[in-house]
Amino acid sequence: MTEPARPDVGDPFPTTAMTTPDGKPVSIADFKGQPVVVFFYPKANTPGCTTEAKDFSALLREFAKAGVAVLGASKDAPAAQQKFIDKHDLSVAIASDPAEDGVTDALGVWTEKQNYGRTYMGIERSTFLVDADGRIAQVWRKVRVKDHAARVLEAARAL
Repeated sequence: MTEPARPDVGDPFPTTAMTTPDGKPVSIADFKGQPVVVFFYPKANTPGCTTEAKDFSALLREFAKAGVAVLGASKDAPAAQQKFIDKHDLSVAIASDPAEDGVTDALGVWTEKQNYGRTYMGIERSTFLVDADGRIAQVWRKVRVKDHAARVLEAARAL
């Protein structure tokens, strides 16, 4: 079985809406005319995901100075996302993509994973830098959290 093609640099970012913690829709179209970083993490309140969200939050002012918005997303429910934001005092915007055929599916980040011999479906930690026209400018897949937000900031500044 072959995997479907995953969007890459130059492709349009999916316009499917995700949900903010307060239940409002948010999509890449909301950022039209502005570059945006969208980072996907497997599960709120887990160590790596917490570190990643805190790192992006810590650099949020620098992203803003570069004119770049930042949005984190996972399949966690909006209420779980709000608890994540509150518990860790996150300043970065967070969204939920729990729907089948949502953004995580369209980007190929909802994928088969293996851990300790167990196979399951989950989010592959991935980040997308999207240009002001809604096209993917850079992709990081299978992200390692350490220094990742800083590397994404440098790429965003160069956009």
